[in-house]
Amino acid sequence: QVQFVESGGGLVQPGGSLRLSCAASGSIFSIGITGWYRQAPGKQRELVAQIWRGGGITIYADSVKGRFTISRDSAKNTVFLQLNVLTPEDTAVYYCNTVPLREDNWGPGTQVTVSS
Repeated sequence: QVQFVESGGGLVQPGGSLRLSCAASGSIFSIGITGWYRQAPGKQRELVAQIWRGGGITIYADSVKGRFTISRDSAKNTVFLQLNVLTPEDTAVYYCNTVPLREDNWGPGTQVTVSS
């Protein structure tokens, strides 16, 4: 089992930026792909970005492509998500998990609120 702890969320104005962090512990050797997911009230959970173990392959949802960047620091078992040009539609709780996800991997998430 893997444990994830997300941080870095907050309140930001439209057009602003945030950098989210996801620290992994436990059976991290089993992680092939790590993804950032988000859940907004009344909406389906969305996989917004994913990164392969070696870091050489990244994939983004169309809704964030060109604005969000996923990266990793393997030495620190941490995955980051840089959020730029934020809009109110990006408001959600952001989580990391494996891809495909495992229900027992969910961490507390970090709230991102984009509002003026």
